[in-house]
Amino acid sequence: MSEGEKVRTSGDSPREQALPTVSPSAEKQEAPKATFHPAVYVSVWITLSSSVILFNKHLLDYANFRFPIVLTTWHLTFATIMTQFLARFTTVLDGRKTVKMTGRVYLRAIVPIGLMFSLSLICGNMTYLYLSVAFIQMLKATTPVAVLFATWGMGMAPVNYKVLMNVSAIVLGVVIASFGEIQFQLIGFLFQLGGIVFEATRLVMVQRLLSSAEYKMDPMVSLYYFAPICAVMNGVVALFLEVPHVTMDHIYGVGLPTLFANAMVAFLLNVSVVFLIGKTSSLVMTLCGVLKDILLVAASMAIWNTPVTGLQFFGYSIALIGLVYYKLGGDKIREYTGSANRAWAEYGNTHPAQRKFVIFGAAALIFFLFVGSMAPSYAPDQVDRVKGMLGGATAGNA
Repeated sequence: MSEGEKVRTSGDSPREQALPTVSPSAEKQEAPKATFHPAVYVSVWITLSSSVILFNKHLLDYANFRFPIVLTTWHLTFATIMTQFLARFTTVLDGRKTVKMTGRVYLRAIVPIGLMFSLSLICGNMTYLYLSVAFIQMLKATTPVAVLFATWGMGMAPVNYKVLMNVSAIVLGVVIASFGEIQFQLIGFLFQLGGIVFEATRLVMVQRLLSSAEYKMDPMVSLYYFAPICAVMNGVVALFLEVPHVTMDHIYGVGLPTLFANAMVAFLLNVSVVFLIGKTSSLVMTLCGVLKDILLVAASMAIWNTPVTGLQFFGYSIALIGLVYYKLGGDKIREYTGSANRAWAEYGNTHPAQRKFVIFGAAALIFFLFVGSMAPSYAPDQVDRVKGMLGGATAGNA
């Protein structure tokens, strides 16, 4: 064997015996991150969103803290304090460092958007003084229609009559529901209409601002910038309209812990939105919004004995169907429906007992909801007792 062959043999030997190595960075990439199931984020968002609405209705109407602008100012002040704290001591708001925010941009973009935000919150909370939660949710179904008109009006998109026909079912359904409303009050209807218009304008202005990559913001970063200016605007309005009438008896009557809890729930709702957007799809968010609205209507009926007529149910059903069709489109609905049917059939093949349990549970839930809706007619004393515990109206004064 030549000297060259010896060198070559000794050089090949270690390679034959060497074990495969894994890069430490590759190991880190392959390690799965612990996370919750998307259903957890959906459930938390629905719970917090519904809680804020029911909480506000309870405070502003049944707890006699009839100062909606003061309450909105308190929410925004609390949000300002919390976002400033998170920005300084956590990494939750590090996204703000990528936003090229200047004084000129703040005055020309953030302040007008903040004004629309303030007006929508004020009008939205004023509505609780006059309308039921159920009817408010029915009226809110028209928000996508208002956003569409605002988009056309501000030149963000050309007028499309085909899309206009698609959203006409939403308007028709809400009109029918409004005719069926027993406790209709024009002033509350106008406040809600104003809140929807201001909110739609705000959303389109935000869309126009975020159309540039340098101003991309998640909901928490948006709250970081909008909350201070909105708190100041609402505070100035409250200073002239409501603060002179607020006494410590009003505050102590509600309770400082209750007001703190109310603001905390409102803030946590904004936090949950960040996770919901990151962990789910547009389909899930659309369906979750519809489900939340239906649950709120049912909760309003159960807690405060809100009367809802058959005509309202009919109109609201049309509005919800129109909303889902407008958000997803016919092709997507057929695609998702087919996928859902296949998944349900596969689930039945692999877990037949569990599928039967789900069907039985859904049937039982519908039955108990139906019986519960009939309770005021055959067990008014028990209904009054439960509503008294929940702080709602009794059957006699609803």
